[in-house]
Amino acid sequence: MAEDLGDLLRELAPQVLGTLLRKYHDFGTCEDALQEALIAAATQWPVEGVPDSPRGWLVTVASRRLVDQVRSEQARRRREASVAGLEPQVEPVTPDRDDTLALLFMCCHPALSAASQVALTLRAVGGLTTAEVANAFLVPEATMGPRISRAKQRIRTAGATFSMPEGTEFTERLGAVLHVLYLIFNEGYTATSGPDLHRSDLAAEAVRLTRALHRSLPDDGEVAGLLALMLLTDARRAARTDADGGLVPLDEQDRTRWDATMIEEGAQLVTNAMLRSPLGPYQLQAAIASLHVQASHAEDTDWHQIRFLYRVLCRIAPNPMATLNHAIAVAKTDGPDAGLSMLGELEKDDRMARHHRLAAVRAHLLELAGDDAGARENYLVAARITTSLPEQRYLRARADRLTPSPG
Repeated sequence: MAEDLGDLLRELAPQVLGTLLRKYHDFGTCEDALQEALIAAATQWPVEGVPDSPRGWLVTVASRRLVDQVRSEQARRRREASVAGLEPQVEPVTPDRDDTLALLFMCCHPALSAASQVALTLRAVGGLTTAEVANAFLVPEATMGPRISRAKQRIRTAGATFSMPEGTEFTERLGAVLHVLYLIFNEGYTATSGPDLHRSDLAAEAVRLTRALHRSLPDDGEVAGLLALMLLTDARRAARTDADGGLVPLDEQDRTRWDATMIEEGAQLVTNAMLRSPLGPYQLQAAIASLHVQASHAEDTDWHQIRFLYRVLCRIAPNPMATLNHAIAVAKTDGPDAGLSMLGELEKDDRMARHHRLAAVRAHLLELAGDDAGARENYLVAARITTSLPEQRYLRARADRLTPSPG
C-alpha cells in the first residue's frame, strides 16, 4: 500500500504543481504548498482512504496553504485590505487536464543553463528529491539545493509566465526540452552512480513525458525519433542484468527477454518519422537502435549500416560520444586497429578524457586486437573512473579475465 501510494503521489506531483503555477504563478511558493499537500496526503490517505479525485484533493489543499500564506504575509505587512483581491477562487479541477508539459517547458527556460534545466526538471517534473537530484549530478545535497533555488529565481527574474511558448521561442525551447528528456532517460537507463544499473522510475518518467510531447506534436520527426529511441533502448532493459544485478553486454544478452511490443512501436515510429520529416540526430540514433534490436543474434547485426548512420550523425550533430560509438562500428567492420585509430582524437577532448567509456572502449578494442596487457590496464582505468557499481564490477571482471596466470 505504501509503495502504491508513493507511486501515485510521485505521478500526481508535477501535474498538481503545473495546475498551481497556472493559477498562482510563483514557482517557489507553489512548490512549498505542494510539498505540504503531499505530506498531508501521505499522512491522511492511509487512514481515511484515497479520495475519489486525488489530484483535485491535492490542488485544493495546496491552494488553501497558498491562501493562508498570502493572508499571513499581508497581515504581517499590515495590508489586509488587499487580501481579498489576491485571494484566488479555487476553480474546479478538470480531471483530464495535465499541465506537466507546460511545466516542462518552463523548467527549460533559456535563462537557465543546461545543467540547471536538467536539475529543475528532475526536481519539479520528475518528482525527485533534492538529494536524488544531487546524486544524479554527483554533488552534495547542500550544493544542489541552492542551485535549484537559483534556477527558480532566474525564471522569476526573467518574467516567465506559465504558458506554452509560441513561434520561434517554441522551436528554440523544444530543442532544450528534447535534450533534457534525453538526459533524464539516459540517467534512468544507466545510472551514473549507485548500486543499480537502472533507475526505472527516471526512464519511465522520461518516456511518459516524451509521449505527451509526441501527442501534442505528432508531426515533429525529432520528437517521434526521441520517443522511438527511448522505446527501442528500454526494450532491452530486462536482459541487461543477470540474476545478481550484474551488467550483461549487448552481444551476450538473451534477446528473447527483449520487449517485442516496445520494439515494434519504436521501429514504426522511427520509420514513419524518417519517411516524412527532415532527418535529425534523434531519428538517426533511433534508426541505429532499431538495427541492433532487429538482429536475432549478435552476429547478425548490420554493422555496415550502423557505421554509415554514425557517420551521418557525426556530420549533422558532431559530439564525442557519437564519435566513440562510430569507432566501435568501424572496428566491427574494418577491424579493431581501425577503431583504435579513431580514439586518438577523443583523447584530446577533456570531456571524454574524464569519461570511463573512452577507457572501456579502448580496452575492448585492445582485447580484440590481442593486446591483453593494454586491455587489462584500460579496463581497470575505466573501473576506477565510473561511479556505477555494476559497471565497476563488470569492468574489473573483464580485467581479471585477462590477468596472466602465475608461472
